[in-house]
Amino acid sequence: MTLNLKHPEAETREQRLGTITQWEGCASDLARDSAFTSGCGKAGRGAGGKRLCEQDSPLSQASMCAECIAVTNATIIQDSVVIQHSPIGCAASQSFTCRYYRDLAARRGWEVKNPQSICTNLTERDMVFGGVGKLEQAIRTAWARHRPKVIFVASSCSTGIIGDDIDSTAQALEAELGVTIVTLHCEGFKSKHWSSGWDVIEHGILRRLVRKDPPARQADLINVIHLGGPDVFSPLLEPLGLRVNLVMGGSPLDRLARMSEATATATMCFVLSYLATGLEQEYGVPEVKAPLPYGQDATDEWLRDIARMTGREDRVEALIARERARVAPELARLRRALAGKRGFVAAGAAFAHGLLADLRELGVTVDAAYSFHHDPSTDSGDPRQDSLSHLVETWGDVAHFTVSPDQHFQAHAALQRAKPDFVICRHTGSIAALAGRLGIPVLPIFYSNDGLGYDGLITIGRAILRILPRRRFYQDVAAHSSFPYQRWWKDETNPYALSIPAV
Repeated sequence: MTLNLKHPEAETREQRLGTITQWEGCASDLARDSAFTSGCGKAGRGAGGKRLCEQDSPLSQASMCAECIAVTNATIIQDSVVIQHSPIGCAASQSFTCRYYRDLAARRGWEVKNPQSICTNLTERDMVFGGVGKLEQAIRTAWARHRPKVIFVASSCSTGIIGDDIDSTAQALEAELGVTIVTLHCEGFKSKHWSSGWDVIEHGILRRLVRKDPPARQADLINVIHLGGPDVFSPLLEPLGLRVNLVMGGSPLDRLARMSEATATATMCFVLSYLATGLEQEYGVPEVKAPLPYGQDATDEWLRDIARMTGREDRVEALIARERARVAPELARLRRALAGKRGFVAAGAAFAHGLLADLRELGVTVDAAYSFHHDPSTDSGDPRQDSLSHLVETWGDVAHFTVSPDQHFQAHAALQRAKPDFVICRHTGSIAALAGRLGIPVLPIFYSNDGLGYDGLITIGRAILRILPRRRFYQDVAAHSSFPYQRWWKDETNPYALSIPAV
């Protein structure tokens, strides 16, 4: 679908892609029903006027919002200041963002320091009389104190409710101060899922930070959009004569600016497809549509697609053969060691699909997974980016595929049903803590680059072997843990036993 980059606000994922956050069944059924609405645009409606059905939960036990995601990813952009136009409670996530930025800085050789952020600290009085005056003061303070190259102004539920005009305020002060001010419309109540926050920050980058009149295309430069973590892409693409422009997950502004100069864009999670689609739409930088490089076969096709797009077909087959031969002995060892083990995956959308592919290639039995949301389509609408269908067609069905926005009571039931030998999950809280209290060894993955490519299989396999011997520790934890549920729910194995389908 076409992205509207003239408007300061990005459409939510529910509006554009028909994203759902609650569903229960087998993966093949979800893939089949999603294919009907794939690429359909508004509200997930297909040609027949239908939409993907979604379960209905009677309560919400945990949550995150789009503002947290948008603000975090703006804050870790170098030479920036982020102003949260919100009550002070919305800024509580900055403690996490500070740790995140410092870790990225240490990994990439930047100066290790705290990122810059300011909160306007809206009060009850501001909710009645408006908070534009506080926003103006905060922008001037940010400029006087830090002299940033860019200032991000993020809205909140409160400013969305009272209707503060952050765009006009930003435009006036940008002209006065001579600094780029990017507005981020990320009111949490607009979307049921926090992943819309990715679209918000990418919308702002596309509109204001990408070079509009780039010099000539750089034939050896490829954008790689990722969620953060080490650069595992350069070692894989340098043999093809390609330079990686690694963006998102912490970026210098010059990298964001030169995205329009690249010869292609690859994304490491289709949650990030908004930026790649915008680059193709506005600047003619084509997006790599091959399946994500989880597992050897998918990595082969990913490399071949990049080689085709960049005119390097003559080098790619030798690279694939060399990489497969290099990892083959260790991969065989890991498969022998993991034979008969049962795994459980908990992660967001395409990342969950990718980890499932990795585990099955490692020989692990996985018949249950827990995805935090599901997108029936990607922004490109290309069927090659249907990662769930690719998983089912390549590696077979997943009998119990639960979609839930990280609701602990539902995850409890899903884990009781699966009874895995270990859990591999995105993030280090929520599901990781829950699984540990149930006595299940946990492999938490914060940086989603782990698991990508040929080396990713080895990384994941070795990590699983490290945690399996810790079962006795987790059993001790379980023996001293309790849950706030009645016995009938502790024994429940259907995460949606309390829910009914909603059309």
